[in-house]
Amino acid sequence: MEIVNACNCELCVFRKLIFNNVSASEMGSMCENKHEAIYKKGQVIVNEGDEINDFFYLREGLVKIYKRVHNDKDQILSIAKSFDFVGMLTVFSDTHYHYSIAALEDSTVCYVKLDFIKNLIKKNGQFALDLLDKMSKTSDDIIKVKLDISKKNLRGRIAYILLFFSGKIYETNVFDLPISRKEIAELIDMTTENVIRILSEFRKDKMIRINGKTIEITNPEMLKKICEVG
Repeated sequence: MEIVNACNCELCVFRKLIFNNVSASEMGSMCENKHEAIYKKGQVIVNEGDEINDFFYLREGLVKIYKRVHNDKDQILSIAKSFDFVGMLTVFSDTHYHYSIAALEDSTVCYVKLDFIKNLIKKNGQFALDLLDKMSKTSDDIIKVKLDISKKNLRGRIAYILLFFSGKIYETNVFDLPISRKEIAELIDMTTENVIRILSEFRKDKMIRINGKTIEITNPEMLKKICEVG
């Protein structure tokens, strides 16, 4: 992890997402109470059980949010991309994290001291409403994805994940899959063997090409049909 102390809150894209109703003086104070950290791919950002001291969001990169369910198995709860507020789910309800977060790609995280955010909530009602709105949408998105996946069969779940990375994360039909076959299984509640088998079937059916971690969706319409009926 590399700590970066530079502050450019006035120019930050996040101001439009949640800090749009924060005054210039409040933003100036925020700069005194924040720092950024750069995590390399694979590094853990939060360990389940860590004490919560900061409010943080993902300025750049891709991360997974997960819980350890067995000694050798994790359950991935969500994949978060740039501009997502990945640290929101427990930050106001408990003193310790109920989940872990790890970088799937090199990622930059912005930390703001939690006490500062709590004081800002007390003083700025519109900021508090904006924050509640973002927290609610974050929770709704996680629940929706998990419900959508749970209603599908094995082929439908794999199709859903491929389309998720293609459409929601990378916005292209050719991308490097950022998670392993094992992690796909942890995300969609399947076995690793089934993930490998179905990816092989999709390749044989000429819906995708696979070259190492690179995935090319060659028949997106068919993959969408499988996702919809799955």
